[in-house]
Amino acid sequence: MSMKPSLQLRVGTQLTMTPQLQQAIQLLQLSTLDLCQEIQQALESNPMLELEEQYSEQETPEAPEDDWPSDIPEELALDSDWSDTYQDATAGSLGSGSGSGSEEAPDFDRNAAATSLHDHLLWQMAMGDFDDRERELGECLIDAINDDGYFTGSLDELALSLRAQRSDRVTTADLERVLMRLQQFDPTGVGARDLRECLLLQLGTLDPDTPLLPQAKRLVRQFLEALAGDDRRLLKRRLRLEDDELDSVIAMIRMLEPRPGQRFDTSRDDYVIPDLVATPSPDGWRIELNAEALPRLRIQPDYAALIKRADKSDDNTFLRQHLQEARWLLKSLSSRNDTLLRVGREIMSRQVDFLERGEEAMKPLILADIAGSVDMHESTISRVTTQKYIHTPRGVFELKYFFSSQVGGQRGEGDSYSSTAIRARIKKFIGEEPPRKPLSDSKLVELLAQSDICVARRTVAKYREAMGIPSSSERKRLS
Repeated sequence: MSMKPSLQLRVGTQLTMTPQLQQAIQLLQLSTLDLCQEIQQALESNPMLELEEQYSEQETPEAPEDDWPSDIPEELALDSDWSDTYQDATAGSLGSGSGSGSEEAPDFDRNAAATSLHDHLLWQMAMGDFDDRERELGECLIDAINDDGYFTGSLDELALSLRAQRSDRVTTADLERVLMRLQQFDPTGVGARDLRECLLLQLGTLDPDTPLLPQAKRLVRQFLEALAGDDRRLLKRRLRLEDDELDSVIAMIRMLEPRPGQRFDTSRDDYVIPDLVATPSPDGWRIELNAEALPRLRIQPDYAALIKRADKSDDNTFLRQHLQEARWLLKSLSSRNDTLLRVGREIMSRQVDFLERGEEAMKPLILADIAGSVDMHESTISRVTTQKYIHTPRGVFELKYFFSSQVGGQRGEGDSYSSTAIRARIKKFIGEEPPRKPLSDSKLVELLAQSDICVARRTVAKYREAMGIPSSSERKRLS
């Protein structure tokens, strides 16, 4: 039975702070503004958390470690350290891994144009390891993904249509293989054909050792209707779970997102708060977390001091539970920022020439390059670089901006150029052309060749049109 998202099963992105790795993944994909809202919700629901504008670490007492269960692992999947107090001022220069914040905070106000889900998926495919045929099929599949993130077409019908348009034979299996690759993209769950597949894709990103994960997957596969109808008796019997175990399984499922595409809402603009700051220093470029991006959180010291060993009262149990949830949130936030900083430093270490000379010096860079260097999945890199911004002396840029495909030569060759750098040179040539004698696309090809950039005329035309620049004949009429 094909199911579509409905209000009967309310599984949104509400921050429940249960100790699952899914929380770290959710926090990682949020923009700074959205994350601030999640933190505010956590502050309102958890008495063990508080904001502290100015504090010293000595003011924060250590909470008791024994006599209460803790399933918080020593390391999250995103590789981070943590403490009872979350500080967001971690900083370092490229290659140094240490440092302090800038003395003067730069002006961060900037209005950002929203990115559509369609464009986000096309960008990931362009930055991925797809051949030309796979990209063409992928574009057709992406066109059939709706704003909620679901594939709404029929693979059989699409294959039949493509066979009538193309010289090669496109099978349903061909489309299925490409769709499975698209389903690994960010946001997690995108490209699913129904709610069941969407939730299973998201559960598939959790650590295999997550408690009760097999039961959660089985519930989604076989008993989603029973969950929507709140048939706990059937779920307990068929899944062989006790009440508390079933509660944990349901909580895990309710952390998932039934409409993964909804955060790509192009109906509103957000003011950008940069997550990172790039500043020059005598030792090179320094990449820091923006200390003003997020509020500081810590464990509430008075409530933490109330927790007594061997006290099993309801009040103490309540405080211990919220203490564990608070510490998990602090660790997830620390993990998010550590991951963001690692990825940001790796990206900018490869784009130092851009910082010093501008767009014309942009290097080719795809998701796999960074994923391999920081030992993460490409979808995680996509998640880290989407709606995350860096302030540089050249302006504020989304981290996605620093990725671009290679033009000219094979990957790994020294004479290759990024599409961003080539567009910048085309724009510069046209900006310097004589008004009454504008440069044709063929002439632009010749000028690029003088810089050892070999591209076809149709490529130049495509880049020119993408930048909204008229043809040479039209520019001549406008002069």
